[in-house]
Amino acid sequence: MHIQNEESGHMSLTKEAAAHDIALPSGLRMRYYEAGRAGATPVVLLHGSGPGATGWSNFSGNIGDIAAAGFHVVAPDMPGWGDSDAQATKDMDHDATLVEFLDALGLTKAALVGNSMGAHTAVRFATLHPERITHLVTMGASLGRGPASLFGAGDGPSEGLKVLVKAYKDASPENMRALVEIMTYDKARFATPELTRARSEAALARPDHLENYVEGLAHGAPIPIKVDRDLIPGIGTPTLLIHGKDDRVLHYETSLWLLANIPNSRLVLLNRCGHWAMIEHAAEFNRLVIDFLSHN
Repeated sequence: MHIQNEESGHMSLTKEAAAHDIALPSGLRMRYYEAGRAGATPVVLLHGSGPGATGWSNFSGNIGDIAAAGFHVVAPDMPGWGDSDAQATKDMDHDATLVEFLDALGLTKAALVGNSMGAHTAVRFATLHPERITHLVTMGASLGRGPASLFGAGDGPSEGLKVLVKAYKDASPENMRALVEIMTYDKARFATPELTRARSEAALARPDHLENYVEGLAHGAPIPIKVDRDLIPGIGTPTLLIHGKDDRVLHYETSLWLLANIPNSRLVLLNRCGHWAMIEHAAEFNRLVIDFLSHN
């Protein structure tokens, strides 16, 4: 069931992409961004968990290129983010939501491309619904807290996640600047006053999302239901792992672990790259993803 945008129906974002709302059987309303020819191979882009994150803010530099390569691209705002309905962390199950979302769009299977929290969703989906995923692509993958790691922070969250939580508690431009700086390698290019102000305004526009995230920290926000790591070696889906060597949010050790445990996988480790590979190295990211989807 499609719902017309209250202000403008199909809101044109670029010549290639448009925004839509959709109602799920659970009653949740989701915003998603779409580009490419309906009926082409579907590719679903899953955003991360930062304040102000949306399908569009995470993937605006990727949607057009991937669609132009012949794919049907869809980038949802997950419940609790962007222009989708608010949802308390304790009620979140991104796997169940993604199943509902694909069903509502009439997509029996799709390639999943996820960043951070979105990568966790994609990996978990691959363990639970192998018949519905054609390709798995992760960047800056998260698996949630697990066994002790060699390189991860030993006293809890990484420095990047600590900055992220601080920005949720106070989404001021100053805190957003600190967030963008720690998410990227090239701070001079990306941590601009314009970007940090825009991220702050986007986050502050949905105080319900901010409050739910902070309240949900006690319930495992942003990922209350973790992937069963014992199921990951059973993933048979062709898998591309992308990670920034300079990621200060989630260490590339996570992707090395995934590489060792997913049989049909390959890893691209990018130098001079932080947590947002799809933003910092958009052109290379797009080439990698398009080639992988086209030849595997």
